Amino acid sequence: MLLWSVWSAILLLTPLEAAEEDGDVRAGCSTAVNDLVYIVDGSWSVGFSDFDTAKQWLINITSQFDISSHYTQVAVIQYSDTPRLEIPLGKHQGGAELIQAIQSITYLGGNTQTGRAIKFAVDHVFPSSQRASQVKNRIAVVVTDGKSQDDVVDASMEARAQGITVFAVGVGNEITTSELVSIANKPSSTYVLYAEDYTTIDRIRDSMEQKLCEESVCPTRIPVASRDEKGFELMAGMNIQMKAKKIPGSLVTEAAYALTASTDITENTREIFPEGLPPSYVFVATLRLTGSSSKLTFDLWRVLSKDKEIQAAVTLSGKDKTVTFTTTGITQKEQRVIFKAGFQTLYDGKWHQLKLLVRPRQVTSFLDDQLIQEVILEPVEPIYINGETQVAKRRGMRITVPVSMNNAAERSKCSEFI
Repeated sequence: MLLWSVWSAILLLTPLEAAEEDGDVRAGCSTAVNDLVYIVDGSWSVGFSDFDTAKQWLINITSQFDISSHYTQVAVIQYSDTPRLEIPLGKHQGGAELIQAIQSITYLGGNTQTGRAIKFAVDHVFPSSQRASQVKNRIAVVVTDGKSQDDVVDASMEARAQGITVFAVGVGNEITTSELVSIANKPSSTYVLYAEDYTTIDRIRDSMEQKLCEESVCPTRIPVASRDEKGFELMAGMNIQMKAKKIPGSLVTEAAYALTASTDITENTREIFPEGLPPSYVFVATLRLTGSSSKLTFDLWRVLSKDKEIQAAVTLSGKDKTVTFTTTGITQKEQRVIFKAGFQTLYDGKWHQLKLLVRPRQVTSFLDDQLIQEVILEPVEPIYINGETQVAKRRGMRITVPVSMNNAAERSKCSEFI
């Protein structure tokens, strides 16, 4: 089985189509096409100093996006008794300009009317977008440090009804958990975040950045038995069930699929990862290597650019009994991590589960749920999406290596790896 679990980009079609004529097109979190609206508590309970801290936090979590008319546009609402539009949606078309605008917001003061602020965003700010038909994600982040003095339920329900994803960030011990849950999308474990106070809010910076990126990059929801989740599912996306021969799986009740030398598992990357890869994801393959596949070196999975350069890959070497992870790099075209120990049994002809947990600065390998090794990564660049994604190919060739893949678990979601 091949599947993905993502921790936590979508590109505007017009510029992408134009760029295709000139060469490869990168896609990732930074190039997401978002309308992102921050709804920030400016009531008396926050105070001048903490409000400045909140502004800096907004700057920090926005830094991962390319701020422009083609990609992410940002608006900021400050609220107390009434909402005040501090930054209109899309007014600033560059990161430096947006940062300066956020820094110049002055503290409002007053009571806490969170519901009114959410309604203002839904009725006035999101509809003001000049590219409503092209935007892929409409996201609101509500930051509050106390219980609202008005109702938040109706406005929050209307936001979700209009396809707006709402995150709720509660700061301090005066917040009401039930209110945050009412504001945010479900599940609350994904869309509700907590900070002890404003002095420690930066501790949830990484989590907030990841969740925003996840919401931006993960593809459309995949129908999975008994639930509806966002994520990648390579078995279905690569049409393996249709192209490969069905065989008994690792469990009596589960099916598996055998790839032969004549099976070509190749798809356009834009169809598999239309918004690129997120900065954190989990690659999982339940497979059996027999015959030549247990002796050869081949890419179990790879993403190629238009010019056939590797953007991401998981490579198996039966000769050396190693697993290699390849990804992009900023200082060099690619960076390669070779796991040299701990994978001998992967090549013994039996069913095994290979798992790679990829984070922005680290990749961790597992075999049959046993931790093998953690390795530090350099910063990566977004992948090119107008090439090909392939499964079970000889290194540097289009020849398929025979391999069996299991379909034992239907788990593929954009969520925290557990």
